[in-house]
This record gives sequence, structure tokens and C-alpha cells, in this order.
Amino acid sequence: MNNTPFTEKHIALGAKMAEFAGFNMPISYIGINEEHHAVRNNAGVFDVSHMGEFILKGENALDLIQRVTTNDASKLTDGKAQYSCLPNNDGGIVDDLLVYCIEQNKTYMLVVNASNIDKDWNWISSHNTKNVEMHNISPKTGLLAVQGPKATEYMQKLTDMDLVNLKYYTFAKGTFAGIPNVIVSATGYTGAGGVEIYFEDSADNADKIWNAVFEAGKEGGIMPIGLAARDTLRLEKGFCLYGNDIDDTTSPIEAGLGWITKFTKDFTNRAHIEGHKTNGTARKLVGFNMVDRGIPRHGYKVQDAAGNEIGVVTSGTQSPTLGKAIGLAYVTTENAKDGADIFISIRDKAIKAQVTKLPFVA
Repeated sequence: MNNTPFTEKHIALGAKMAEFAGFNMPISYIGINEEHHAVRNNAGVFDVSHMGEFILKGENALDLIQRVTTNDASKLTDGKAQYSCLPNNDGGIVDDLLVYCIEQNKTYMLVVNASNIDKDWNWISSHNTKNVEMHNISPKTGLLAVQGPKATEYMQKLTDMDLVNLKYYTFAKGTFAGIPNVIVSATGYTGAGGVEIYFEDSADNADKIWNAVFEAGKEGGIMPIGLAARDTLRLEKGFCLYGNDIDDTTSPIEAGLGWITKFTKDFTNRAHIEGHKTNGTARKLVGFNMVDRGIPRHGYKVQDAAGNEIGVVTSGTQSPTLGKAIGLAYVTTENAKDGADIFISIRDKAIKAQVTKLPFVA
């Protein structure tokens, strides 16, 4: 099992640790609900150094990205990022990712899911027919996500970069906590605001950044946050989790990712996916609130009022913000309308739920 630059710090803080994507990761420190509310209302720090980072360089770098991703990376200028996905040859998704434009038409950074680093690298490499220079910098890159409405205010103390006015899905590169060449981006997986901090994991960079981040937010009560709260936070916003809500069998159109699927350019299996856009899909990913008591879990069957199976739950939890159970599920298109009654099979009982528009929390 792999460690991140911060594994020993998590253990020293008493975090509940577990394997995630091959890494020894903190699941929680003092409790999911308290950590969740800390991020929604103040600021929290996530170690997400397990994520993968690739650098693509050269005159054909943009061409390669355009061919393997669904979004239009030609719209990116220096200092901008976008959410995208890698379609496969069967209409499904290899992975979802972020594309960072370091230098337009020349240098880009792709940030991929930890569990898919090798898979994504091999997939992109197989399409690299024009000798694009590729570097997998994942092993030497540290990443902290400082999330919450107060996060940017705290982090501004550590840099001359203008973080307070950093627009969503843009980034700056400069000195942070005394360390040069740090990328700070207005991105994150919580929907609570804040930044993500990418740095070279060398010498004592990790220690310096960790200590500086917590010192900057100490008076405000900044907290370390585990992956369990990261999951409840992202679910309240309706963000997809690869392996749960999207995978190699799910189309970006049925997953509600049409907004990152641009048919103004060519990409892997475009015609097939465009057919989903034009003709519709047999199922759709929807959000739902539990009406009756019960916690939906990944893999639970979804039924209609007559007991017919109409889908499957992909994610579910008790929402700390709303105080009720919520989830995501693929259901047949005719049952995907807002307000439709559906039933989740929990321990062989049909528990009533209702389809609702996303996000669950504004």
C-alpha cells in the first residue's frame, strides 16, 4: 500500500486510516458530520496527493487532448482549467479528469483519478501518434485541497498570488508558503469553494506547506478532513464519482455530462455518443431524496410502484446538511422526471423515494 507525503501526519492526528485506490488514506478524524459541516461553513484540508498528474508538452499536445477528451480544450488559455472525460471505444468513460492549460498550445497538465493512473496513462499513450512529450509526475506531486467559504481567505496569507479574486476553474502559479512553482487552482470536489494546491514533493516541501496551511487557518478553526466527508460533500452537490456513478459502461450523456461533451470537434467514439445526444438514452442518472426512512447504498435496486426493476443506486448517504438520506441512481428515462416516485430495495423492502433536481444543496 502506498503512502502520501502526509500519511504520518494523519496517523499522528489519530485519523481512521484505510486503503483507498492503493493508498493508505485518512477516512475520518473526529467524525464525518463535524468534518462535513466544517467544510460547508468554514474550511477544511484534504490530502488528495493520491490523485494522478500528467504533463503533456509540444506542438501536438492540444491535438492529442482534443482527440481523447470530450470537452473542447481549445477554449483554454493560460491559467484556465476545465472538467472533462476520456470516452472509450464503446460509448463509456475511461475516466473523468481536469485539464489545466499551463501554456496555450504547448503545455498542459491532466489530473486523473488515483485508481485510474495506469489505465489513463496507457489509454492516452495509445493515442499519442504524433510524438507528444508525456510525463507522469504523479509520484512526485503533492496535492492538498483546502475547501470551504473561508479557505481562500486563510490561504491568501501564504502568497502574493491573488487567490481571493481567483475565478472558478482558473489557477495561478507562484510562490506559496515560501515554496516556488506551486499551482493554486480555484477547483475542488466539495462545491464549498476554496482551492487546490499542487507542489513538487521534494525535500521538506510537504512539511512546510502542511504546517503553513494549518497555521494560516488556526485562529479560524481550520480542520483536517477525511475522505468520508469528501464523499458526503460531493454527493450533496451531485458530483459524479468514478467507479460509482460513471465507469466504462456509462455514457456521458446518460450520466448528465452533456455539458462537457462538445460535438464541435472530433474525439474517440464521437458518432456513437452523439447518437445518444440526438436519439436519447434508455436510462438517466438522477438524484433522489428518500421519502421514507432508509439509507440507499451503491448497488441497491430501484423499482417502480408496481415492483418492476427500473434501475440501480450508484451513490447514497445521509446528508449532514439536509438531515435526510439522498442518492444518485440510473433509472429508465420514463421514470427520470423530477418529482417521480421511485422505490429503493433495502433489505428486501421497497422504500419510497422521489426523483429531484440536482444539486441537493445549492
